[in-house]
Amino acid sequence: MAGGQHYPKGALYLVATPIGNLADISLRALHVLQLADTLACEDTRHTQSLLRACGIDKAGHQLLALHQHNEQEGAQTVIARLADGQRVAYASDAGTPAISDPGARLVAAVQAAGFPVVPVPGASSVTAVLSAAGAVALGDADGLGASGFVFIGFLPSKAMALATAVQTLSQEPRAVVFLEAPHRIAALSSALALLGPRRLTVGRELTKQFEEIATLPCADFPAWLAASPPRSKGEFALVLHPQTNVAVDDSLRVLQLLMAELPLKTAVKLASDITGVARNGLYEAALRMKAGELED
Repeated sequence: MAGGQHYPKGALYLVATPIGNLADISLRALHVLQLADTLACEDTRHTQSLLRACGIDKAGHQLLALHQHNEQEGAQTVIARLADGQRVAYASDAGTPAISDPGARLVAAVQAAGFPVVPVPGASSVTAVLSAAGAVALGDADGLGASGFVFIGFLPSKAMALATAVQTLSQEPRAVVFLEAPHRIAALSSALALLGPRRLTVGRELTKQFEEIATLPCADFPAWLAASPPRSKGEFALVLHPQTNVAVDDSLRVLQLLMAELPLKTAVKLASDITGVARNGLYEAALRMKAGELED
């Protein structure tokens, strides 16, 4: 079935691998991994485990480590092998290369050198969480809001930058998809809580044994996270649902403006009175903003 397509030599194949469940590997991905003369990997040990699980045997000299720290140099090795007529496949640790994983610099270098790049699609946390969110409108008549979605990867880690990013997201009318790591999910939940009633779909450990998907108001995200300690573990893909006819929540902007002129507690009280957002959430956001100022 997978062998019916033409697989030219001297081409780079970007192979999407499972994001958790190994059963999500595609027949075409297996065919390309078997066919490749060289298999470039974000982590050779991780990819070797996948190959063994799929019954594919590759000699050590066929594996090439190519990650974010050596991508430019590794790209030149790939180009040299493509020039020799090899089929080179690239696999990141999970999902599709060159999106939130290494691979973009490799692709740009290979294309600049005049060699073709062939995508081999597969499992994606972005499309998985979007499909479970029901947040992408088909048109104005469905009442879901603006059509389409925006993917922004990971949000900033510093408090002030995160608060600014969330304020920007609050003004985006379309669905927004982003990712987060477990050690930063609590801070993100607090920042998003200030968006109040706007809907959020949280996808945790997608496709894995303890997968969990929940849709809830942004204001309820911290409580949902705290309700069960395991919820703070694992990888997250999230969808901020489109704006409907509800006015954009300006609480963060109001809080920032007031904090520039007033003591923290006074700024929080006034911001709560003006916007109607709960004082506790605004106070926590103010503390994070202060911490971010000190870090900078």
